[in-house]
Amino acid sequence: MFLLFGGLLMAAVSMGCYAILVLIPALLSMILIHILEPRSVHSWSFLTQMAWQTLCHLWLHYKDYYLQEATDIQFLITLSSLMLLTQRITSTSLDVHEGKISVPIRIMQHNLLDSELLHSFLSYLGYMLYFPALFGGPLYTYKMFKIHVENLKGTDQSCITCPLWPFLKKSILFFVLSRLRMFVRNYICAQGPLQWNVPTDILLVWITSLMFRLAYYSQWLLNESINNLIGLGLEDKRTEKVALSDTDIWTLETTNKISEFARTWNKTTADWLRRIVFQRSKVHPLLSTFAFSAWWHGLHPGQLFGFILWAATVQADSYIHRYVDSLIVRSRFLRFFYKSLTWVQTQLVTAYILVAVELRSFSYVLALCKSACAVFPLMHVLLLICIPNIPRKN
Repeated sequence: MFLLFGGLLMAAVSMGCYAILVLIPALLSMILIHILEPRSVHSWSFLTQMAWQTLCHLWLHYKDYYLQEATDIQFLITLSSLMLLTQRITSTSLDVHEGKISVPIRIMQHNLLDSELLHSFLSYLGYMLYFPALFGGPLYTYKMFKIHVENLKGTDQSCITCPLWPFLKKSILFFVLSRLRMFVRNYICAQGPLQWNVPTDILLVWITSLMFRLAYYSQWLLNESINNLIGLGLEDKRTEKVALSDTDIWTLETTNKISEFARTWNKTTADWLRRIVFQRSKVHPLLSTFAFSAWWHGLHPGQLFGFILWAATVQADSYIHRYVDSLIVRSRFLRFFYKSLTWVQTQLVTAYILVAVELRSFSYVLALCKSACAVFPLMHVLLLICIPNIPRKN
């Protein structure tokens, strides 16, 4: 009740009247999950939630591109919260569909709400609207959330990591990265627009992507610290549960594989996309996953361009590594040179894609296509066409 009340209060303060756009689908999904059969609950929950979210995104498109009005910041916060709500609704409905969790389906008994059903309602709404989840991840399953809340009733907390130290550590990292992001942003503001100048364009696009990456890293750390403060996402020695996190800065900044970057970026969201789309898609699962991600993000021109390009570069990247690894397996020097070269390529390709996705508008997409940085993802697209599909070794 505390987490639910905190979520409702924060929604009202930060979203204003737009909070109703989050409350309606949360209540609707609760009704669907409690009245539909498990075999059909996921399809209906998925379609209704994505339809609602798409209508909200289309309204944003109408204001941005047709009316050319400045978007209310409260509406943008609401859209972000609605996207996170979609993750929780669809993951829970799929859990019900797969039999991982069960919910009572009896609605009335002697004209009074059944106590088990009332408990299920409150537990479900608490999960959908608890205040840390309204504004950020990582994504916790309904089962994990329910177990955590029920464990709070006990008195033996000796095996659970103290939440204060993870909270302080991530808060300090959040502050440091936020200051660094402001420094990078001030540098970018002093630069001119993109031109066909190879060193300048490459540096500007990479630094711009660094600013966006720092923004994501700091936001993920802040969200995780708040979740840790209420005991979520911490290591549990009794169940050998590891800490749940979206932030793996070391892997993201050192990997030489675009596919590994895609799996690690916003990790719980990547796992959600893999489960919701990739594992259930029968036709072109990789392309379907990135296309759905563009739909989930809002279908802005830069997002469509960036995510489709990302899918192509991930596919090409897997072909390249499988092809080259078999050629340089015995040479230590060649392996070092190859990893260094592909690390630079990964940094530049992911920087180009991230800038396209974040800047969103068609004019910025054209500017990126005309810049020198377009050469790097174009190389991957050409290699995807030229390199044969080499089968994996057993």
